[in-house]
Amino acid sequence: MTGQAVRILAIALSSLVAFALGGELNAQHTEPPLQPMHDTETAAPDMPDILPQRDRAPVIDRIIADRLESVLPQIMREQGVDMWVLMSREYFEEPVVASLLDARSMAARRRTILIFFDPGDGRPVERLTVSRYGLAGLFAPSWVPEEQPDQWQAVADIIVDRDPASIAINTAEMTAFGDGMTVSQYRAMMSALPAAYQERIISGERLSVRWLETRTASEMDIYPGIVRIAHSLMGRAFSREVITPGTTTADDVVWWYREELSRLGLVPWFHPSVGIQRAGHDGMLRGDEIILPGDLLWTDFGITYLRLNTDTQHLAYVLRPGETSAPAGLAEGLQATNRVQDILLSHFRSGLSGNEVLARARAEAVEQGLNPSIYTHPIGLHGHGAGPAIGFWDNQGETPRGAPDIYPDTAWSIELTTFNPVPEWDDQIVDFRSEENAFFDGETVRFLDGRQTELVLIPSD
Repeated sequence: MTGQAVRILAIALSSLVAFALGGELNAQHTEPPLQPMHDTETAAPDMPDILPQRDRAPVIDRIIADRLESVLPQIMREQGVDMWVLMSREYFEEPVVASLLDARSMAARRRTILIFFDPGDGRPVERLTVSRYGLAGLFAPSWVPEEQPDQWQAVADIIVDRDPASIAINTAEMTAFGDGMTVSQYRAMMSALPAAYQERIISGERLSVRWLETRTASEMDIYPGIVRIAHSLMGRAFSREVITPGTTTADDVVWWYREELSRLGLVPWFHPSVGIQRAGHDGMLRGDEIILPGDLLWTDFGITYLRLNTDTQHLAYVLRPGETSAPAGLAEGLQATNRVQDILLSHFRSGLSGNEVLARARAEAVEQGLNPSIYTHPIGLHGHGAGPAIGFWDNQGETPRGAPDIYPDTAWSIELTTFNPVPEWDDQIVDFRSEENAFFDGETVRFLDGRQTELVLIPSD
């Protein structure tokens, strides 16, 4: 028997044994591809390896454990909160609880209650679960229903025993990310809690936002590779593999995305968009509109993988027969958008609000003769993530959601556009949208997998 045959037989036998024992003996896990952040985007990059579901689980759990050890103590002490109480009912998971469910917990079970308590003096933050089911060893089980049938009384007993000066629960006026406490759960908790402790209840809104918006080194190790997956799929969507000019519609490309994601075992966090801008036609053509030579194509596409999200927009030009490049006016429009990106990134500062960054960036862009619209947002555990907005497409002024400060160690979708006349299209105003994902370390903003600086060219013959 050859050495290769021996190896194949050994692999087959080990697979059979693992299957017979529920698969738990397979401790050899592949890892997601790691690549550094960089500013130059690769056109039509190769697709990184996609982990099988089984190998995703330890990555997800390891990242949650790392976040609990690093982010949680930092933000509780930063916000001066002694105890944080979170709760969700099955299939009605609030955003923070959903982010804490391990890879095998598809939903909260019955009622999942999590409690964090900072005992002070630099001691570790306690992580307790007051529920029947544990969460992959990430929390200490703290309720025995056979001894105390009343779950709410068990919560009250834990609070009284630890005597925190402040107790944060997730209620918020501004953001859904910190507004997960339902009225029924609030009433039940308060009815079991002694009056003296009811007076210590505060909003966990800032804690929730800080938890969700903060990115760790372990997350940033894998985030560029996740964006690379999205860029690879967008490169294929805007190619002759998918588009046959004169035949393919905008919706054909949209549904190719959906089918290909399903085939790869990935999910979109929003339905993809594909639009067409065409000489002599105002606005964006969509749906059953057929893609033709001479069209400027736009796509907006985002995936969720290993619980991190991408949100990216690219532009492509369909070459007319005999053309080898896009009209100069279209290329210059994308360059104008790149200039606004540079201006926006230059104004990122820790401690500035989203509104302040928006105002400064817009003022400089307009002074340079550009016509921008900026609507940049945080990204991470959610596509439209927790944290301050930097403008909205329909509001370029101050907004309450832009009032919070920008923090370091946050990820962003640098989303914006410029409106530019294209001489080759009789000075028709064209919308040059762009969106790329980036990381702010407190000093600089870097794109995770580069940014588009040249139009994708799609041959028509």
